[in-house]
Amino acid sequence: MKKQLVQYLMIFVGSFIVAAGFIFFISPYKFTPGGVYGISIILHHLTQGMFQAFPDGLPIGTMSLSMDIPLTIIGTKILGSRFGFKTVLGFVSTAFFTTVLEYAWGYRPLVEDQPLLSAIFGGVLVGMGCGIVFKAKATTGGTDIIAMILAKYTRAPLGMLQIYVDSAIVLISLAAFKDWSIPLFSWIIIYITGRVVDIVLQGLCVEKALIIISDKHETIRSHIIEKLDRGGTYFSGQGMYANSPKHIIFTVLSRREAELLKDFIREVDPLAFIAIIDANEILGEGFKQLKQEN
Repeated sequence: MKKQLVQYLMIFVGSFIVAAGFIFFISPYKFTPGGVYGISIILHHLTQGMFQAFPDGLPIGTMSLSMDIPLTIIGTKILGSRFGFKTVLGFVSTAFFTTVLEYAWGYRPLVEDQPLLSAIFGGVLVGMGCGIVFKAKATTGGTDIIAMILAKYTRAPLGMLQIYVDSAIVLISLAAFKDWSIPLFSWIIIYITGRVVDIVLQGLCVEKALIIISDKHETIRSHIIEKLDRGGTYFSGQGMYANSPKHIIFTVLSRREAELLKDFIREVDPLAFIAIIDANEILGEGFKQLKQEN
């Protein structure tokens, strides 16, 4: 029950952050970074002054919800019951917070006459909010359902189809507003959003995975264990040129520890082979506990 409550809280917090990104930074400049919210932003600006009840244009949150509901129903019929309660809660809460901010704040930008700054911070907020919602095993709904349906019938990669769908929406904004800056800023937002989502889900890349091949492997092993207080794993290998047996060390260290070890190896064996790889997420003893991910 505690785990479920934490996840529901994460959905609400993430949804609010997404809504803030759209209302404060993205929508006022007509940016359309794909998804049902991109479509809603286009319709919102095109309908300004058309309806007496909505002089500023049709509400973004309400329009997004009106698209998310049928998309989810269609997706459930075609793809099966893979859209659970958390997904429904995700897109409903996002639409709710968007509507609340629309009426409480209005449609003015948080930062006037700063489209680039707004695009950057809008992408950061939307990416952060979506990442939090994703970590709660939910989504904010949207056109990813369309991509899933297309993937079922075309067998094309889902990620590529999502890019196609979002890009089509961005190009619609060009046709609607006749302004090349809008799709260009929108693609910046899409890129930043994707990067921030990865950071939220995987964490900042602060660890390094090292693969070390050296004749002084015992000396290096002792240094890793005794001086750096880290562990590692031995692999047995064979050199391709001389067919000689090799001991391969695999270890994961922080950035600072990786630099210290590299300097030490440079001193004891200048002919050693070292491959240093960014490790996006490390789970296990000495790092983030695996049980925290359950």
